[in-house]
Amino acid sequence: MAGHSKFKNIQHRKGAQDKKRAKLFTKLVREIITAAKIGGVDVSANPRLRNSISAARSQNLPRERIDRALAQASDPSDLDNYTENRYEGFVPGGIAIIVETLTDNKNRTVAEVRSAFTKYGGNLAENGSVSFMFDRVGRIEFVKTVASSDEIMESAIDAGAMDVESTETEHIIYTDIESFSDCLEFLTKKYGDPIESELGWRPQNIITIDEEEKAAKLLKLIDALEESDDVQKVFGNYELSEEIFNKLSN
Repeated sequence: MAGHSKFKNIQHRKGAQDKKRAKLFTKLVREIITAAKIGGVDVSANPRLRNSISAARSQNLPRERIDRALAQASDPSDLDNYTENRYEGFVPGGIAIIVETLTDNKNRTVAEVRSAFTKYGGNLAENGSVSFMFDRVGRIEFVKTVASSDEIMESAIDAGAMDVESTETEHIIYTDIESFSDCLEFLTKKYGDPIESELGWRPQNIITIDEEEKAAKLLKLIDALEESDDVQKVFGNYELSEEIFNKLSN
């Protein structure tokens, strides 16, 4: 298992998320409905739904919104169906981006994604041309204060996780896809709901960005993608240098 990461990838910036709370809730609800329609509303028999609800709780989605989503998914008269699609692209400098979407209009979605890449100097690519540079994993994030790094490491091993990163502010536990639900359940019972939990893409190698202009342009692309109602998650193989991070944060 890995030790401390030298700097956290800020692909999910908390400040930006706070400003997009309503939009985030809409995406969480959409994922719950889709998971329930695909695998049924029995949480114990539907790992994806269990993961979706856990992720929603970690983002403080109200219980009544979750219940309404499950009721909608169970309603045979509800004809709203969303299709999952993945888009992959490049940004100058070898930066690779994966965009996961959930949409009822694929043409609209691909147009929005392509427009964002084009506007900020990137290019869409064929599926597979980027994802081979990432590993498909489960990711569970706890605030640093829940336990020491050594304790989290021991708990992660007991849970069946495959890797841990402890930073100054959080512990990040990585699992394989098959054991994600069991690991999440084990760790949640021990430490409470995590800050975030998701199935996602972990880059095999990280590119550090130390040019302010390049970093600002990349973050505008990420913001533009996340602004789309159809985009669920965005992943990249980059991090900002500490100097650039501090500049842009201020």
